Amino acid sequence: MQRIVTSLQNPNDYTPWVNKFLIDVLKPVSPKLSISEQLKQRGVNVEEVDSVIFSSCGHAHWDHSRPIREFFPNATGYFGPGTTDFCSPGHLVDSNCQWDGRFFDPENKTETWKELNGPWEKFGPFTKALDYFGDGSFWIIQAPGHMPGNLCAVVKLEDGEWVLLGSDCCHSRELFDGVHEIAVWKQPDGSTSSLQADLCAAKDTIARIRIMEQDLKC
Repeated sequence: MQRIVTSLQNPNDYTPWVNKFLIDVLKPVSPKLSISEQLKQRGVNVEEVDSVIFSSCGHAHWDHSRPIREFFPNATGYFGPGTTDFCSPGHLVDSNCQWDGRFFDPENKTETWKELNGPWEKFGPFTKALDYFGDGSFWIIQAPGHMPGNLCAVVKLEDGEWVLLGSDCCHSRELFDGVHEIAVWKQPDGSTSSLQADLCAAKDTIARIRIMEQDLKC
């Protein structure tokens, strides 16, 4: 039996860039129990976990992906296509880089990981989805917009209900329902910024998730 985890965050192990610019502002909160303890309560030993999918399915941002070797010694991490090109080589080469070189530095990486490479097929309104177990119960979907390599996933429960793991495809129900627009703001240098790297692609992904919500009732 395969044991997988989607996304992983260790609040005590960030890159210098994250510690400098984000921690004091965002003040992340840790769970009361570690991921190892949470899994143990559910009868899963960390040695049994063979895959960690950075999706939630999601991406390489600091609040979704952390080094896994300490937690899951037998696991391989998986990112979406395009992550390598966008995030390499990471902070071990350039301390001003937010991306974690323990994954993305080709010479000094400490983590075992790969990019998901399909086979990709159509699932609902999405054109690139991976039937991870091959039985239609867990689909990993390329969901462009938030950043290169961004993913979402859909899980079919034993009772037939579908659950969407949307990660940062959309950051609130109000945005999803169209009550509010995705925020765009000006940086000190005059450039514009958003929580979505590709705003047009993000809006398209949200529109497709809306269709899937209607069709699958997820």
